Formats: sequence, C-alpha cells, structure tokens
Amino acid sequence: MGNCLSSTQSAVNPNVISKKRKTLPIDASFKLPAPLPSWPPGEGFGSGIIDLGDGLLVCLLSSFNKVWATHEGGPDNLGASFFEPSQFPQGFSMLGSYSQPNNTLLHGWVLAGRDDTGSALKQPIDYTLVWSSDSLRIKQDGVGYIWLPTPPDGYKAVGHVVTNSPQKPPLGKIHCVRSDLTDQCEFDSWIWGPGKESDPNGFNVYSLLPSNRGTQAMGVCVGTFVAQNTITAPVSLACVKNVVSNLSCMPNRNQIQTIFQAYSPWMYFHPDEQYLPSSVNWYLKNGALLYKKGDESKPVPIESNGSKLPQGGADDDTYWMDLPLDEGAKERVKKGNLQDSQVYLHIKPMLGATFTDIAVWVFYPFNGPSKAKVEFINIPLGKIGEHVGDWEHVTLRISNFNGELWSVYFSEHSGGTWVKASELEFQNGNKAVAYSSLHGHAMYAKPGLVLQGSGGIGIRNDTAKSKKFMDTGANSLVVAAEYLGTDINEPPWLNYFRKWGPKVTYDISEEIKKVDKLLPGKLKSAFDKFIRSLPNEVLGEQGPTGPKMKRNWTGDEV
Repeated sequence: MGNCLSSTQSAVNPNVISKKRKTLPIDASFKLPAPLPSWPPGEGFGSGIIDLGDGLLVCLLSSFNKVWATHEGGPDNLGASFFEPSQFPQGFSMLGSYSQPNNTLLHGWVLAGRDDTGSALKQPIDYTLVWSSDSLRIKQDGVGYIWLPTPPDGYKAVGHVVTNSPQKPPLGKIHCVRSDLTDQCEFDSWIWGPGKESDPNGFNVYSLLPSNRGTQAMGVCVGTFVAQNTITAPVSLACVKNVVSNLSCMPNRNQIQTIFQAYSPWMYFHPDEQYLPSSVNWYLKNGALLYKKGDESKPVPIESNGSKLPQGGADDDTYWMDLPLDEGAKERVKKGNLQDSQVYLHIKPMLGATFTDIAVWVFYPFNGPSKAKVEFINIPLGKIGEHVGDWEHVTLRISNFNGELWSVYFSEHSGGTWVKASELEFQNGNKAVAYSSLHGHAMYAKPGLVLQGSGGIGIRNDTAKSKKFMDTGANSLVVAAEYLGTDINEPPWLNYFRKWGPKVTYDISEEIKKVDKLLPGKLKSAFDKFIRSLPNEVLGEQGPTGPKMKRNWTGDEV
C-alpha cells in the first residue's frame, strides 16, 4: 500500500515519462514551529473524536501513504500528489483519499468514520473509473487511477479511492455514508489538472467544502477531493453533517484563553503609518461624538463603554459617529493610540462545529488616504480612501479534534484571503504574523506591495515590518461567543448597528481631476475608469459599520 509503480512497469508503458526530478515542497511535511500546549479540562475539545449523531463518529487523520504523483500541470506547473490515510484508530474506516498540489509543504487531513449503529456506514457495491493518467504523456510516478465508489441505495460517497493499478479497489477499501448524515458540497480550491490552469470543460481535481457554511450550518468538511471531467456538472461527492448540532467539541472559556495565547497573531504596521489602532474605549472617551439625523447641530459625547449608544435596529443612516469637533483633538484621535490598543475576539463554530473560528477584530479611529500606482507612476489620491472608523480582522481556524491551527483568514478591504498554516510566517512559537497595509489597513500574510487593480493600474497596499507592531495576545477581550450562552457579556458598543463614521462628502470628480494633471494623456481615461469602479468601502465614501454587521459574523469568510 502506498507504493508507486515499479520502474519495470513504467518502462512497459510508453506514455509514462520517468525522470529524476528535483526536490519539491511537498516532499517535506509541515509542522507548527512549537509543540501544542496542554488544553485545560473541558468536554469534547481536543479529544480526537467528534460524535456527529445517529451513530456516526469521525476522527481526523493526517498521516498518509503516497499512492501516485504527477510532476507537471496544476499550480505552478509542479503537479500534485495523491495519498491514502494511514494509522486508523480501532474501528474507523476510510471515507476518501487526500490530494494536494506539489508546490506547498505536505499539510492536510481527511476524516475517518466509525459506525456505532451498524447503519451509518456501508461498503460500496462497485466502483466507476473516473479518470486514468495512462494516456497522458506527462511526468508522473507510474500511472494513476481515480475511482468513484458506487454507494448502496440510501447512501452517498464522500471521497474517491486512488490506485496505481487498473484493478478495481476492494469493496472494503472505503465506506459510504447514509444519505441523511450527508450534506451538499461545492468546489473549493484547484488542486490539479493536466494544464497550467483549471479548464472548466476538462479534467480537474478540486478540494471540497460544504455548500452551506456558517455558525448555524452543520455541514462537515471531510478533507477529501473531487475529480471530475467537467466542473460545470454537479459535484459527484457529498460531505458529512453534524445532524444533532453537537457543540460539545467547542472550547470552553479556559480553553479559549489557552488557544488564543498559543496562536495570537503579531500585527506589523508600515513604518510610515500615521493612523494606528486604539481600543474602542480610548476612542469613545477621547471625544468621539454621536450624531442624529435631523439634529446634526447637537452631537453628543459617548460613554467609554458605549452604554448609551442606540442598540440593535438597522443601519438606517439615523445615527453615526464622528471625530471630536476641536481640530487639535481631532488630529490626535485620528492617529489612534497603539499603547492603548486592544483586539476583540468573536468565537464561533464552523464547518459543523468541527472547527473553531476566532475572529480577531482591530479598530482604527481613522483610515488614511490611498495611493495609486499607474504603471511606473505613484500618485497620492488626495481624500480618496479617507474615512472615520475602520474595522479590520484576521480569523484563526482551529481544529476541534486536536486544537491545531490550520489556516488564517486575512481581511482585505471588501474581501480577503485564506492562508494555510504551512504558508504562514510565525514568530514567538505558533503565533502567525499579519501585516497591515499603509493607511488602508488591509491585512496580508507577507510584506511587500499588493496592487489592487489590473493592467498596471491599481491602489497600492504597502506592508512592511517596523517598530510599530501589536502583540494581540497582550490585550484581548472576548466580546462574543454565542454558543456559550450567557457566559460572555457583550459590550454595548458591539450592538450599535449604525455607522462608525460619517458619509464622506468630497467630490470624487474633483479629486480625479487633481490626479489627472499628473498623468500622461493615454493613462488619464484608464485611471478614471479604474477609480470609478472601486467599491465605496475603498473610496471611503461611507462610514463603516461594526463587526456584528459584517457578513462573516454568522457566515463563513469568503
């Protein structure tokens, strides 16, 4: 098991190209820099097994035997490797194989299942050959065969079997899951295809995620992949489901504290950053004002904990916050107070409560002006991008099976990016490093320039290490963990659903004219078109709402 075809077998097939190859990233396995801590006592968090209900128990496996690999095609044209899990606990069965691109360190998992009722899992009744590399002239280790299990009536397949021979796998190799214990899934990230890019009408291998994801959604990712000859057809596999909404595997308060101290990110700000974070309390007690529509001439001060802010409701433009009226106080508050800064944690179940997401929210009193790059010219954009009040976040995704950090989400303006732990920079043990962009405060996993745009025209997002940084573990506050009920007291400002800044009234056309004077003629129209295509969040025309009004509060990140 796990061996590739021998060189003798490879020589028989003229379509198999066997050459000595260079070492690839996947040839090494990723491990977090430091050992995991001992988790405080609790119910099911970190216990290794999660009960999904109706007799289906699952565990996470991250030990693999390689079955087959290709060395071209896929991301970076480096190919992909295919594995089957190993080291099964007593009574657990394989639900599917694992695959990942060769351009990253080996770092993945699949679930194995145990049937405690005799009806949750059943062997397939046959296999269908989905695809074989036999006819492809590509660099590969032997020939790979990908099989789709044929489930019995009332059951669904949740993973493929990969072999390196044309014989069908044994029926007992894999188990299918009873249909009522499954959920719909969708394509996630591209793992491999024969070309350098995914071909919608060709053969592709994708990772999978439950289609419905959020704090109330109970679809569970199996960690397997799907192989299909077209991605326009429905996904041929399902995922499993936490049918009893079991939350006992979520961390308790003491475990949350230990988890965050183990993984609390370091945030670096650009050396030229003028507009730094602060705590919400510092911002409110240093002169922030609340305005009401129709009564704009009489703004009122706000208590430091926000106790008299309007609660609940909707973002209806009736109320908004703004900086102090006094010019000196206004300029001081705009710059924030890094020494008094604090991060705010939202703890939530994700992927059927098999993972815990810790959203780490950071507040900035002011978002500074943007700078554009137009081919070889860097141009300040005047007031474009400026707004009062700025909420940004990173999200840690923690496995509830073992407490390990698997990925981090970096918010970037109106979107963001998931980065696997194997691709993160770490500091002081297992603490990921995040970089906040100059003035705009978008979060990135690596320093440097990210251009938000295309064709050589875009908004600059500059990040770099500096002496301005925040150890988020030094001052954090858990502001919400709905699954814990009344254990967490939410601060009043969290339930203020209106805007944290006023609507900006600058004339964008006038701002563009100022920039146009600095551009050669052929670039003027392209720049004008680009700026007008930007969302309001980037332009700074609307003040932002608070964390509870963001889509990721109850849903998954993008």
